[in-house]
Amino acid sequence: METPCTQLPLSTPPQVGPAGWTSALGPMNSGSAGRLAVGRVKFFGQHRGEVNSSAFSPDGQRLLTASEDGYVYGWETQSGRLLWRLGGHAGPIKFCRFSPDGHLFATTSGDCTIRLWDVAEAKCLHVLKGHHRSVETVSFSPDSKQLASGGWDKRVVLWEVQSGQMLRHLGGHRDSVQSSDFAPSSDCLATGSWDSAICIWDLRTGTPVTSHQELEGHSGNISCLCYSASGLLASGSWDKTIHIWKPSTRNLLVQLKGHVTWVKSIAFSPDGSQLASAGYSHMVKVWDCNTGKCMETLKVSKVHGCSTQGCRKRPARGGWGQAGLAFPEPSEVLSAGSPGCGPRLCLHPRWETLSVWSC
Repeated sequence: METPCTQLPLSTPPQVGPAGWTSALGPMNSGSAGRLAVGRVKFFGQHRGEVNSSAFSPDGQRLLTASEDGYVYGWETQSGRLLWRLGGHAGPIKFCRFSPDGHLFATTSGDCTIRLWDVAEAKCLHVLKGHHRSVETVSFSPDSKQLASGGWDKRVVLWEVQSGQMLRHLGGHRDSVQSSDFAPSSDCLATGSWDSAICIWDLRTGTPVTSHQELEGHSGNISCLCYSASGLLASGSWDKTIHIWKPSTRNLLVQLKGHVTWVKSIAFSPDGSQLASAGYSHMVKVWDCNTGKCMETLKVSKVHGCSTQGCRKRPARGGWGQAGLAFPEPSEVLSAGSPGCGPRLCLHPRWETLSVWSC
């Protein structure tokens, strides 16, 4: 059974906004300390396929969504206006991420490539070729100078962002690489795989290319990884658990149990004291990282949207909406992804409440 937690319904009726999305407005940060508050919710529904990934720009002004239809979409977060719909990949787009400096974003695809894009001009700068199968994950280093990618060929590849050249091939995983994240110090890269292992790669100058340590404890695919600002590492797995590690000592600090389906996405609160997680059960959970207790659960409910401005009664065809969540000052923001696979989470740098919906 689900871990018993408070379920917060989206009580404010949806209001029709510009064509293609539906928003529901509610109080921001209205919950008591340590509790979730349901706030403003936006739905973006112009995709022609399921949404596989989403990412906020560092200033919070733009949102990327990567779709199964082979396009990456750029949105203005406040108005919900579609800024661009960019093609070029020859397959579904699996993952997207902004660079920390906000000037670039990267997309990965089933066509075995990574594309680097210029944000200001919305154009492709480099096509990175080196993988032999679908590329499932990509991460920028904190200084935006390097890029790490991984995929079904079991390879982890480091790239130079400015030139698009391959820097290193990191070999060690025994199965598909599904997740990645750089440590805040840039000294290490964490990657997760279908082999149930997490590799921590030492990227300091002068260390061997293959130098890495493994964190073992999961019994399923490592579907998501996330570093906290203090350097702790959270891992979510298809074994339905989340682990929080201290990578420098390889110690498992806490194990979070309560999901009844595969864990798909995780995000730390800005101060690292709480963690939000989502799985395939349309449940978003928030955990106390110190005690390992589930503090809140929000159940995803079906929403009735409108595809044209002025429509108020006819429900949209299909699609699941995820209510936005906020931690009171500061807050963590969750972004939903594929309607068929449960919500996806990403951190909004301004700590506002936003959600993505694919129709």
